[in-house]
Amino acid sequence: MNLSVGDRVRLRKAHPCGSYEWIIMRTGMDFRIQCLGCTHQTWISRSKLESAITVISPEEKQTP
Repeated sequence: MNLSVGDRVRLRKAHPCGSYEWIIMRTGMDFRIQCLGCTHQTWISRSKLESAITVISPEEKQTP
């Protein structure tokens, strides 16, 4: 799965704040993701993240 910093992802289970939407902050063997509902950040392994993702929205490029 091709994931990069800035991608928005929708996960299967909701965060306790009620949001399903997360943004990828850092990539590698482990990912740092940030909840878009309450801005909580957490680390998750690549395998767990890839199995939990339902939708990927690529980073929107800024146009001048």
